Amino acid sequence: MERRKFLLNSGLSLASLALLNNKTFASFAQDPFQIKTLRGNVGIFTEKGGTIAWMINKGGIVVVDAEFPEQATHLITELKKRSELPFEWLINTHHHGDHTSGNISFKGIAKKVAAHANSLANQTEVAVAGKTEDKQLYPDTTWTDTWKVKVGDETIKAHYFGRGHTNGDSMIHFENANIVHTGDLVFNRRYPVIDMKHGASLRSWAQTLEKAQHTFNKDTLFVFGHAFDPAKVTGTMDDVKAMQNYMVQAVAFVDSQIKSGKTKDEIATATSIPGVTDWQGPGIKTTLNAAYDELTAG
Repeated sequence: MERRKFLLNSGLSLASLALLNNKTFASFAQDPFQIKTLRGNVGIFTEKGGTIAWMINKGGIVVVDAEFPEQATHLITELKKRSELPFEWLINTHHHGDHTSGNISFKGIAKKVAAHANSLANQTEVAVAGKTEDKQLYPDTTWTDTWKVKVGDETIKAHYFGRGHTNGDSMIHFENANIVHTGDLVFNRRYPVIDMKHGASLRSWAQTLEKAQHTFNKDTLFVFGHAFDPAKVTGTMDDVKAMQNYMVQAVAFVDSQIKSGKTKDEIATATSIPGVTDWQGPGIKTTLNAAYDELTAG
């Protein structure tokens, strides 16, 4: 049931259920939860859904993404053990339910909630369609390009580089710690979810990751939304480059197949993408279908 709720709340079609099984969804979950400091005052929390980043300093507490209500409550409890200071900001990387369903647990706790304007629009649309508006805590602060806030001695900057996993994905940079939460713009070595309904674009996704490489540096530590190996939800610029290569190679492969006269169903039977050797999981068909639809769109 939780797996089904995740997909529906993420705005994905029921057909997507066929692409995931219990083993697949288990890779989105970690039981018991884990919380640890990465660098300086910034750390991560993993349990079920997208990875959460957090920061505690003398200016207060900041959280990036919120998983689901139960998991968000676990995080809040743990952070309160570490600090009595207020939760200044909750920031969403994008609207999907495994990143924003837990927002509601921060109601009356987080002073402000922030996200890209498209993320807010998508979250609202999905909630209205699913009649779950009473279960939402919507962002009250939005941006379209970049946004910056200072909390204590840390400057936090949101970057929107363009369409990717959706049309509202941002990377959140803790500048002093030099840690970036990529949200679902990086699925580290696992076949990604691609939300075409909410503006995903494989070609733009590659360009978005290219822009990220020019914005951050070799010393940046990245927190990824998901990873095939739960131990690898953090990584380096090489992992960002690998995700970009995945998108480039996927588009190139599907384009070549279309030009050779193959149908969408025939292309979707491929079990690998040339030039991609280390992506895993059962979701390759999602990428192939999305690339076909994008390349053949009128």
